Amino acid sequence: MSKIAFCFPGQGSVESGMGRDVAEAVPAAMEVFERASEASGLDLRHLCFEAPVEELTETEVQQPALVATSLAILAAIREQGIEPDFVVGHSVGEFAALAAVDAMTLEEAMELVRERGLAMAEAARERPGSMAAVLGLEDEVVENLCRKILGVWPANYNCPGQIVVSGEDGAVEELSAEAQSLGARRAIKLKVSGAFHSPLVASAAKRLRPAIERVPFRETTHPFMSTVTAKVEPATKLGTLLVDQLTAPVRFTQSAGGLIGEGVKTFVEVGPGNVLSGLVKRIDRSVKTVSINSVAALHQLEESLSKS
Repeated sequence: MSKIAFCFPGQGSVESGMGRDVAEAVPAAMEVFERASEASGLDLRHLCFEAPVEELTETEVQQPALVATSLAILAAIREQGIEPDFVVGHSVGEFAALAAVDAMTLEEAMELVRERGLAMAEAARERPGSMAAVLGLEDEVVENLCRKILGVWPANYNCPGQIVVSGEDGAVEELSAEAQSLGARRAIKLKVSGAFHSPLVASAAKRLRPAIERVPFRETTHPFMSTVTAKVEPATKLGTLLVDQLTAPVRFTQSAGGLIGEGVKTFVEVGPGNVLSGLVKRIDRSVKTVSINSVAALHQLEESLSKS
């Protein structure tokens, strides 16, 4: 069997009712929601199972809800005896990835993502900004535009031909217009509340740092691929990376490429939606992707992996 990477999604993958059918079918998954609710101080069963998606879009709620759902689905996958060779997470998904490999406990992860969401929301109110996805240009072209236009930075390297920029509203609009004049297919403003993964949210990193420094990170049970450095990183670096992550770009393209270089042929997306599966396919069409976001997908997982 080829090597497997578990991928944990970031903001934008939330959906109403996420995780409900899995939790109702697998007691271990329901237990995750109960523990996550207690640790975060949020009624995550209500938010994930019953709340309209509009209620889930606020950063301070979306992040704990997303991580809880991913870890609940992970618990259901593990009931089948399936383990990864590597883990990787996109932005806040790194917290789920690190809990998955026991670098921190579920409770520690939930407390941190709750604080992270609050810190990012506060930073966005203090220094407003926006983000936009630029489609159809080489990364280097977008990077050059970021150097040319003051107040905007690369934020997410999602896949070849798709890079997200983040910064002040006017700068993001200017870059979007220039990108289209240079041949970008589209420049799409994202529905987010701030300029995440940019220097504009530096105050969030400052607020989150003390909470992260209190966590005694442990050596991972499976290798963790950081999307800050696009390298497999040890426990000694995890705290610094989780702080840096707030203002640094997400290097998902480079990280997925690194995992493929390590022999990963199957990427299992653990959580709601299928965003990361789509990105991985655009990075390398030869690899297999599996999105586990429902009981039906869970039932098909073992059969799918046996064919990889």
